[in-house]
Amino acid sequence: MIKVAIVDDHKVLTDGLKTLIEGSGIAKVVCLWHTASDCRASIGSCKPDLLLLDVGLPDMSGVDFCKELKQRYSDLKIMALTTHNEYSVVRQMLENGASGYLVKNAMTEEVLVGIDAVANGNIFLCHEVDVLMKQPKERQLWLSQRESEILKLVAEGLTNGEIADRIFLSPETIKSYRKNLLLKLDAKNTAMLVRIALEQKLI
Repeated sequence: MIKVAIVDDHKVLTDGLKTLIEGSGIAKVVCLWHTASDCRASIGSCKPDLLLLDVGLPDMSGVDFCKELKQRYSDLKIMALTTHNEYSVVRQMLENGASGYLVKNAMTEEVLVGIDAVANGNIFLCHEVDVLMKQPKERQLWLSQRESEILKLVAEGLTNGEIADRIFLSPETIKSYRKNLLLKLDAKNTAMLVRIALEQKLI
């Protein structure tokens, strides 16, 4: 029986996943957390075979947390569980040690097949992500209207605070958007972000 742990802040989703996994006969849920800090505090005593990890956790990036967990627990298998299906996010999760990638609207069978595959040492990408990874890279970037708007303001040299004032959002929200843009465009810093945005004609 595969011991599965889940860290995701959407309670409805985690409850549904737990029911699905427990009813499958191949795995059981041994731990369930809603934040990275809760997971960090007790994953050592929980000892799961496989962790389903949300990329967008409330207290830190799942991409960074994946790397941290793999450094601490090299035998732990990790499968990303997320609404993000951008090429750069998938690639960074895999580079940071994830063995699988599931989008949250994946079919029920894919969830169970993925758990079985990853727990047995294989790489698993759900169908939607598998198709995405086989496309030419330049076709894979999609920005929401709000992301495009913030990207233009970043390129103008505005600070998070100035952008927040301009479009009536909190500086923390802008910081989160900016971090997501760096991730999506695979940029190390703001200067690189602006250069890539100009090259790809996003602004």
